Amino acid sequence: MRLSMESSVQMDFMECIFKKARENKKTIVLPESNDRRVLEAASVAVAEGIAHVILIGDGESVRADFSDIPLNDVTFMDPKTHEDIEAMAETLYELRKHKGMTLEEARANVLSPTCFGMMLVKQKLADGLVAGAVNTTADTLRPALQILKTKPGTKLVSAYLLLLVPNCDMGYGGMFLMSDCALNVDPSDEELAEIAIASAESWHRLTGEEPYVAMLSFSSLGSGRGKSPEKMASATRIVKDRAPDLQIDGELQADAALVPRVAQLKAPASKVAGRANCLIFPDLNAGNIGYKLVERLAKAKAYGPMLQGLARPVNDLSRGCSASDIVGVIALTAVQAMEFD
Repeated sequence: MRLSMESSVQMDFMECIFKKARENKKTIVLPESNDRRVLEAASVAVAEGIAHVILIGDGESVRADFSDIPLNDVTFMDPKTHEDIEAMAETLYELRKHKGMTLEEARANVLSPTCFGMMLVKQKLADGLVAGAVNTTADTLRPALQILKTKPGTKLVSAYLLLLVPNCDMGYGGMFLMSDCALNVDPSDEELAEIAIASAESWHRLTGEEPYVAMLSFSSLGSGRGKSPEKMASATRIVKDRAPDLQIDGELQADAALVPRVAQLKAPASKVAGRANCLIFPDLNAGNIGYKLVERLAKAKAYGPMLQGLARPVNDLSRGCSASDIVGVIALTAVQAMEFD
């Protein structure tokens, strides 16, 4: 019975995301039209009414090369033939001339599928962008920061993963948010506090459930000494000062954060230990390794990396993603875009 309940929570969550996306359909850009997984995801997203999809590239050529994938209802835009490409180049030049970009460089850059896609989002011709099946996180994030900028009041852009772990009674029915797993290499305590608060807000916005945030380390509440536990403990204090109503604790070892029996031994007074659903890692090494171990060894579904802190929704993908993973991120991006209505 417990396992079916866990599966139900996860299925209900994604079905809720798909339902929200269908009810307020957004337009999502996919710049990587040379990848079969992306094209399959675009076809499914449109066929199931999850989003309108814009693929960047020569539609005639792509449809010929991937004739087995139904793409008739997907919109293609080719920067080389787009009627407003010069205006986009001039906009990019105005955004970047203070950094030394020339108009000629702007004209060249805007022909890049990812840069062109960001300009569509900037000009509100699309509501969000999903990339990373082919390109690196840096290739996705750089033009996002240059063109879309950060959300007002935001100091730091960070990345989280949503993981749905089968046969798991921890977290929220086996669901977890893990952060930062893609961007910030060695965040300071101040930066970790920003990541924790943003991640808690992302969790609540997507799931409707209260976040229980664990600041992870190799120590639980002073049981070990070192730079990492001290940094996580300091970050926890900063968050408690800035967001006193947020359920957060740390530093905590992963088992103390997740397992009630261990929590009773290592952190008996903690309201977070044993029930954490948002896991904040001390650095990118731990975050990236940690989520990929869970994804592969526990056969978890991983959606993201999802970016938080940008002025418009842009989300990254793992280059090891499947077509169904991309469909999920398209839907999540569409739901994120509703914040900007």
